[in-house]
This record gives sequence, C-alpha cells and structure tokens, in this order.
Amino acid sequence: MLKKAWLYAFIFIVMIIFPYTIGSSDPKEHPDDIERQIESLSLDEKIGQMLLVGFEGTRLNGEVKAYIEDYHVGGLILFKENLLDVEQTTKLLNHIKHKNKGQIPLFLGIDEEGGEISRVPDELKALPDAREVGEVDQPELSFQYGNMLANQIQPLGFNMDFAPVLDINTNPENPIIGRRAFGSTAEKVTKHGLAVMNGIRATGVIPVVKHFPGHGDTSLDSHEELPVVSKSLEELQDLELKPFKAAIKRNADAVMMAHLSVPNIDNKYPASLSKRMIQGLLRNQMGFEGLVITDDLTMKAITNQYTVADAAVQSVKAGSDILLIAHQKENVAETFKKLKQAVKTGDLSEQRINESVYRILDKKRQFNIHNDQHSRADISQINQKIKELLINMEASN
Repeated sequence: MLKKAWLYAFIFIVMIIFPYTIGSSDPKEHPDDIERQIESLSLDEKIGQMLLVGFEGTRLNGEVKAYIEDYHVGGLILFKENLLDVEQTTKLLNHIKHKNKGQIPLFLGIDEEGGEISRVPDELKALPDAREVGEVDQPELSFQYGNMLANQIQPLGFNMDFAPVLDINTNPENPIIGRRAFGSTAEKVTKHGLAVMNGIRATGVIPVVKHFPGHGDTSLDSHEELPVVSKSLEELQDLELKPFKAAIKRNADAVMMAHLSVPNIDNKYPASLSKRMIQGLLRNQMGFEGLVITDDLTMKAITNQYTVADAAVQSVKAGSDILLIAHQKENVAETFKKLKQAVKTGDLSEQRINESVYRILDKKRQFNIHNDQHSRADISQINQKIKELLINMEASN
C-alpha cells in the first residue's frame, strides 16, 4: 500500500514539474479535428477552398455546377444581376447548397452596405448609407443597423456580408468611398463601423471589414486604375489604420485587402499582393488572426498590371486566405491551375495552403455554416423592423 502511495505521489510530482512531457498537446502529435479534416482533403479541394467566385445568371447553371464539382470552390459572391426577387434568390441559394450537399459548406457572400451599395431584391425596404448612420451618431442604432443589414440577407441564405466599410472619407475627390464611409474622422468611423460589425455578427452572418489599409484618401477608382496612397506607416497609424486596429482588438472575423499602392511600405506590390502589408503589417504588427480576403482580382487596378492567376499566386504568397474572383470562369480555371502548379513546383508550399484552409474551415465551423435549406423569408416582418429603425434614426437626428 505504501509503495502505491509513493508511486502516485511520484506521478503527481512529475506531472506538475513537467506538464508538457505527459499528455503533450503538440498539434503535430495530436492534430485537432480541423487538421485531420485538412489531411483528408486533396490538393484540389484545398485550393478550391481559397476561391470565392462570382457567376452569371439567376439559376443553378453549368458554370455554378463546374465551380462546385470541378473546382471545389469555398464560396460564391452574388450581385444584383443574380437576384430577381426574394423567392428566386432563396430558391437559387437553396439549389446551390443542395448541389454542394455532402461537401464543405460554402461561404455565400454579398456586398450589402446599405445606401447605393445594395444588392438585395427591391422587395426589401432600403436602408440608408453609412454617412447617414454616422450623422445620426448613436452607436446603439448603428448596432441595430448592422443587425438589419444581416437580417435582410441571412433569411435568403447568405452567411457573409462584405461590410462594413472602415475607410475614412478624408479626400473630397474620392470617387469610390464618399457616402459609403461613416465619417471623415477615425473616431466616428471606429465608433459606428465597429457597432455595425458587431450588429452583423450578432445575427450569425460573417462581417468582412474593408478596405485595408484604408481607401479614403485616394482620388482614383480601383475598379479602373491603381490608386496610390503616399503616406508613411506613421501617418497611416495616425489615421487610416485606427478603425482596423480597433476592429482587430474586437476579434474582427475577416478583412478585405484593398487594391492600392502604398509605396512607402511596399514600392513593388499593391496592398492586396504585398507580403509586407499582409504578413508584416496586418498579421505581425497588428495581430490579426482572422481571414484575409482580397478585393475582386478582376478589377483593373490588378488586371492593368497582372493576369488574375498571377496576381492570385502572389497574393497567396503574401498571406491572403481567400481570393475573390467575381467575373469570368476562365479566370477561375486559370487561377486554380496556376495555384496547383505553384505548389507542385515548390513556388508555393502546401503548408502555406494548409494555413489558409485551416482558417477557412475554422471560421465556417465557428459560424455554423451549413448546406441546410432556407424557407421563404418573411419580408413583411423584415420591412417592419427596418421601418422601426428608420423612425428611431429620424427621431435621433
């Protein structure tokens, strides 16, 4: 009996002194569920998870089927031209999820910012733009506004919103931000942008804050040209980066990278393709651990200088997790091919791919993304809530 007591005491002492030698939790020795899932995926499936793509049409057509079956895409983005009305939208997303049944659930994303940047069917009552939200200047109402952005899209089947905008509208000649910003000061944008972000997230929809490192002080539209921000890192930290820094402290889920040049940080690559910007600034210096998503790689700020596929490979090298390709199946096919080739030649390591896929699968689990069908949304109830919010905003103005 005495010998057993000494044995138990010895084991207890060893476990206290050497807690990592017994029952080690080294992930290499004891992979978690997501790591095991990644090990079960083919390289094609892993590369596909990093693609979030757009398509033409208003139904489950051959293009969408190919994205799911051949390219194993991780998500789809839908635009106004894909959506005719609430019934068609719900049916379309249900058909997509049914086609994807048995596979990793899809991110189903949309640009729903309110104001002019609204993609939802016209049956849904319009929400005001970000500037108006900032002018009301009531964070509680901003949170409700974020709630309503999500409540417009979640019942239709969407699970990701490319909003809110955290750009600060400091340049009156800016052709692309303007009223999409909550204000012209870091304080106002931070206060209301984060409230909207939390309002979206509280509804179970993934908010994607944008456009890092800040698109507010530009005079060019990145859909047409590559804007240049001629600021030092210190100047960015004093203004543009403040809302993003605050969002990261509040566990922002996803950040969209802007297609703009910041030559004082990287004089070779735009932010969306820059390792100094993504890995150096956003991840290492600012501590961001969520998903990094590119802005649409088919925008002319990129295609004036690169092919979409070459830009995609460089962006993954730089640290991006998800490549947004909104137009043309050829771009998706070529990007898929180039990424696979880059891994096989050693230009990209499979470990680098695995890191992004881990973040993607982790976020899908965290938000319980699934392939389940949605019933038809109660439009009258949603519109009534929007009406009440608008009344409260008007009363506070």
